[in-house]
Amino acid sequence: MAKNFPTREENYSQWYNDLVIKAGLAENSAVRGCMVIKPYGFAIWEKMQAALDKMFKETGHQNAYFPIFIPKSFFSKEASHVEGFAKECAVVTHYRLKNSPDGKGIIVDETAKLEEELIVRPTSETIIWDSYRNWIQSYRDLPILINQWANVVRWEMRTRLFLRTAEFLWQEGHTAHATEKEAIIEAEKMLDVYATFAENWLALPVLKGTKTQNERFAGALETYCIEALMQDGKSLQAGTSHFLGQNFAKAFDVKFATKEGGMEYVWATSWGVSTRLMGALVMAHSDDKGLVLPPKLAPIQVVIIPIYKNAEQLQIVTESALKIKVALENKGISVKYDDDDNQKPGWKFNEYEFKGIPVRIAIGPRDIEQGTIEVARRDTLEKFTYHQIDIDNKIEHLLLQIQDNIYTKALAFREEQTRNADNWEEFTTLLNEKAGFIYAHWDGTPETEEKIKELTKATIRCIPLNNKLEEGKCILTGNPSKQRVVFARAY
Repeated sequence: MAKNFPTREENYSQWYNDLVIKAGLAENSAVRGCMVIKPYGFAIWEKMQAALDKMFKETGHQNAYFPIFIPKSFFSKEASHVEGFAKECAVVTHYRLKNSPDGKGIIVDETAKLEEELIVRPTSETIIWDSYRNWIQSYRDLPILINQWANVVRWEMRTRLFLRTAEFLWQEGHTAHATEKEAIIEAEKMLDVYATFAENWLALPVLKGTKTQNERFAGALETYCIEALMQDGKSLQAGTSHFLGQNFAKAFDVKFATKEGGMEYVWATSWGVSTRLMGALVMAHSDDKGLVLPPKLAPIQVVIIPIYKNAEQLQIVTESALKIKVALENKGISVKYDDDDNQKPGWKFNEYEFKGIPVRIAIGPRDIEQGTIEVARRDTLEKFTYHQIDIDNKIEHLLLQIQDNIYTKALAFREEQTRNADNWEEFTTLLNEKAGFIYAHWDGTPETEEKIKELTKATIRCIPLNNKLEEGKCILTGNPSKQRVVFARAY
């Protein structure tokens, strides 16, 4: 099935956009900057949700839900927070429409103006901390470990499917603690959860680190992040976890009675990942033939395609194919048996290859006679023959191999695309070569960081956790530096 889309080398941006659309993951909607997530794409997101939700609950968190609308006055209570989100907020000002005087359209009913305008949720710290004020009186009420699955709106002007849209899906954790230490432990723990998920499920190697002051979440004292490298050499922030200190507790007057009988402000965290992970999945692993999906996130892990000439052969092949299907499903493997006679096997091979199905099985009358099947793996495009004996264990093992291989390939790419730069000339040369992650010295000032961004469009992606201390000179100013940080151009 010819898809007619450019290669990664020809036009990476167009390759990505066309692949997302033609593989049936998502499409642009009638609302500018918003997207429709189609069933195949949503099935992948559901698998991500299920895995993450299990990990959250295993670490003691519970799900809840808070309103999509936030009173505008809430945002003014935390100054840096409102400054960080003000340019992206969608605002509800009226609650009713009416027919226009000429009867040819609909207009806003100016008599139905809200007493207080409402912000459509860009993030939920303010509305949640207003609730926490009612929930927390004593140290016995802490910690509160809440997550919500929700949609948010950030009015982006330049959008790209999954990576940056005006509305997107995510989860956001919001926790409250009695001590600073507990809150920091929580923020670091959730960063580890995200890193584990990225590497074990998305097959995506990530760098763990902290953001600089310029790049921190609005209202946070510390932002922890995971950064992943895409095939075009750009970095993608795949998840963040924030230590919020007592900023929101003070803004919303959330205090608790301590064991000692005093009153103190609560300590807070927030953390989240979004449908941006779908974009990371596509960009990190897929190739010029279509999607490459890690088995753990593939909606269909194995497709079985019958090869036959007539109805009699189809009946015989189907009996064997369904036995294999049941055996695989008993292992928890998701299987599709495609006996649709509207398309020929060759078309199906191309279609499932394009959609990234990890394993394809072809079976025909000759295979049944010989007790074999033809197997093709999507990650390497290899074809080989398996005997049907013990086929469920063989395919289960193959899927594990594919998951590991996709991760190993991505890790090798990242290592190849990670370099050191010791001066400005080396730094700019590497950037122009799409080097990927560049470890370089920086003098630690926001002004220098901003100047580097202005000159090159490269940003400090993170200061790696447990970073090696190393004396050096800032690549731009020549001022002293005690460690290298990670620069890259980014999405």
